[in-house]
Amino acid sequence: MDFSFDADQLEIQQLAEQILTDKATAARLRELDVRASPVDEELWQELARAGLLGMALGEDVGGGGAGFLEFCLVLQCAGAAAAHLPLIDVIVSAALPVERFGSKELRARLLPSVADGSAYLTAAPDRPDGRATVRAARDGEDWTLSGVRSLVVLADRALRVLVTADDEQGRAGLFCVDPQAAGVLLEPQQTMTGRPAHRVTLSGVRVPAEDVLLPPGEADEALAWLRDRVAAAVCVEQLGVCAVSLRLTAEYVSEREQFGRPIGTFQAVAHRVADAYIDLEAIRLTTWQAVWLLDQDGDAREELAIAKWWAADAGPRILQAAQHLHGGISVDLDYPVHRYSLLGKRNELRLGGPTAQLRDVGALLARD
Repeated sequence: MDFSFDADQLEIQQLAEQILTDKATAARLRELDVRASPVDEELWQELARAGLLGMALGEDVGGGGAGFLEFCLVLQCAGAAAAHLPLIDVIVSAALPVERFGSKELRARLLPSVADGSAYLTAAPDRPDGRATVRAARDGEDWTLSGVRSLVVLADRALRVLVTADDEQGRAGLFCVDPQAAGVLLEPQQTMTGRPAHRVTLSGVRVPAEDVLLPPGEADEALAWLRDRVAAAVCVEQLGVCAVSLRLTAEYVSEREQFGRPIGTFQAVAHRVADAYIDLEAIRLTTWQAVWLLDQDGDAREELAIAKWWAADAGPRILQAAQHLHGGISVDLDYPVHRYSLLGKRNELRLGGPTAQLRDVGALLARD
């Protein structure tokens, strides 16, 4: 079985790596960290000009018509660069569901500006326990939404925020909310990575019929489709984060000397790095298997559950090994390892943690 990427996919990966290497420099990342910026707007525009930002969107809305797998190659490179690029929030969580399930009018109105980098979409993440925090009520042809969502990235800049809301019967719908509409309150929130987000409070916010992606009772399939792809995207980003963190560690233990020899030649250190490499390859294999199946619109429930467990369980082990083997320099903010540790922990929490993922794997095994 051939697990390698084809020539076109490799070209996409190489282009993304080149742009990120040139633009997401250590000095630039430090500058954005100090400014607590959620997005590197210059790099965002560079990706748009290269056609990478909207590559998974339809050609009729200015996209490249590529697949989910091709976009994940860009996402892996962004994770590896620790770049200030909220690609999961803007593209995977918001633009892709509009591309897949939106009306022709909604797609034409929202997606071209996302593809060319001139505007953002974003999404308000669901609670991990699945409990509804936003209620939807019918108001003639329109709907009104009330409730609260936290940790919404770019809520103050987005053209629309994709919000899941339940009606009085508990049926879920998907709504494109204007963050500047009457009844929307945006409150800044600090996050563990230092990149800001917003708490969004909706108080009877009117959503016109043309901004309803899917009304309550018609969104279950779309929500399952969306959650799978967001989870897979987080695994891909985790792969990029862990790969570079391990590379930095291998380079460091090869150069750092103690007792007249590189510390990488000590058995305990070598074993720790080897264990981390095995973990990384497990994340790589399971993640790309799940992404490929999703790209083919196949049933990826088992493969995705396994990939999520590896990313949430082995990812922290790799990052902890990197912190430990770097010693004191690992907490120096002028050294890059701390960024990967923070991003990796965020991804672990976005996936729900390893215990929850192991329960999902067990439930699937029990079902079969």
